[in-house]
Amino acid sequence: MTAHPPGAPRGHLMTETQDTVVANGFAAFGLAPELLAAVADLGFTQPTSVQQQAIGRAMAMDAEGRAINDMLVSSQTGSGKTAAFLLPVLHTLIQQKAAEIEAERKAHEEAVARGETAPKRARRNPLSPRNFQAAVPGALILCPTRELAQQVAHDAIDLVKHCKGLRIANVVGGMPYQMQIARLQNADLVVATPGRLLDLQRSGQIKLDQVQFLVVDEADRMLDLGFAEDLAEVHQLTANRHQTMMFSATFAPRIQQLAVRVMREPQRIQVDSQHEKHANIEQKLFWADNMHHKRQLLDHWLRDTNINQAIVFASTKVECDSLAEDLQQAGFAAVSLHGDLSQGLRNRRLTALRNGQIQFLVATDVAARGIDVPTVTHVFNYGLPMKSEDYTHRIGRTGRAGRDGLAITFAEFRDRRKIGDIEHYSKQRFNAETVPGLEPKARFEQRPPARTGFGGKPARPGERRSGFGDRAATGFGKHTGFGAKTFTPRDGRSAPAERSFGGERDARGAGGDRGFGGRARPAR
Repeated sequence: MTAHPPGAPRGHLMTETQDTVVANGFAAFGLAPELLAAVADLGFTQPTSVQQQAIGRAMAMDAEGRAINDMLVSSQTGSGKTAAFLLPVLHTLIQQKAAEIEAERKAHEEAVARGETAPKRARRNPLSPRNFQAAVPGALILCPTRELAQQVAHDAIDLVKHCKGLRIANVVGGMPYQMQIARLQNADLVVATPGRLLDLQRSGQIKLDQVQFLVVDEADRMLDLGFAEDLAEVHQLTANRHQTMMFSATFAPRIQQLAVRVMREPQRIQVDSQHEKHANIEQKLFWADNMHHKRQLLDHWLRDTNINQAIVFASTKVECDSLAEDLQQAGFAAVSLHGDLSQGLRNRRLTALRNGQIQFLVATDVAARGIDVPTVTHVFNYGLPMKSEDYTHRIGRTGRAGRDGLAITFAEFRDRRKIGDIEHYSKQRFNAETVPGLEPKARFEQRPPARTGFGGKPARPGERRSGFGDRAATGFGKHTGFGAKTFTPRDGRSAPAERSFGGERDARGAGGDRGFGGRARPAR
């Protein structure tokens, strides 16, 4: 969704309906007034390209009021696809809920007319086993990661704040079962990761036979994480559904094969505009001779006074913790985020990032999708992603809501093939730059094999590459002035380390890499 420019007159885009400001761009879809009011409250005025193409088709109904179009949508991160599937699903659920309320009202009036006592809804304690009833949602949204599921649920809750009686439940691993079972009671829409959802279904806490709408978000990532069998099981459990929507970054063959198995002649929508190519994100590449050189480059950039908040992506969990600890030792408000942390700790750290209490989030690819923090101005690819498509999701964490962003990638000569693959996938060539005084000693003109479409030849067998120095040097070496700036959280409080917002610090072993503080990591 596109926000209205600050300070611009809103009259030509907005109209007054029942004292509620409604966005004309979304009103054209015929959405429920409650949804239009929520969209206006969020400050959005015109639908994005993927929303323009998908919402209308998804809302098409047959004579019996059933959705007739399955949807297969390819759209890059940051294009507004979450609203593209939430709005049509919520619109139908709102209509159905209104019909139920009207039927109850008529039944009440008829009972009163006959002189009977109108039935009342029994108040139940959802935590009491005596009052337990399995959840029977009408819509199900599957997400590959906990963070993405929580983000989608949060967006759904924002959109239904003007709706009465419509409940949203979020089901992810790592959270207490009893809490999620209580939240599932009377849920109309469930946003879930596949593992925890099937656990609750097998234990009888939720029934999926009345699901009308099934949405698979980030289907490509879902397959990457090995959820193919879980998707097949959910497909069988929701066999009576009316509509299936699948969103993916690409129409890769495996995605098309999955669509054939779970969808009925899906309508395909592929959005490939300049915005989806991250035209508002400046991308830079810095070549490094070795790990020590790469850390010096990161040291230089993290002292940039233009950084509001930033995400530093690492390749491994160990590297992630090491970098976060280095930043903390240097006095920065920084924390790590990866899959080995408890869900509660991950939630607290993401909340601290959104509240502006930390400046640097050092993360693995668990944070490449599902984090929507508009104040993230920089993304650093300290470690390259395993898959080229993950690069686009990483840099999509900056430049949110139409803002400009900066994505900086550090790569060694041995990474040149991965760089070429990323260029080939994104159809954009990196602009290699240097930092005065930290120029690489090696020559990096050679590109990966010609299959990338950008020219260049691989090195000949036996060819020596000089100037790389000792690859075993992995520490920062002598400290080069890092830590000279401080970060003031948006609430004005001092937050030099995690204690200021989380109340705890992870207990890590002594020793190890302290490169930011002046000690080098031992060679491995």
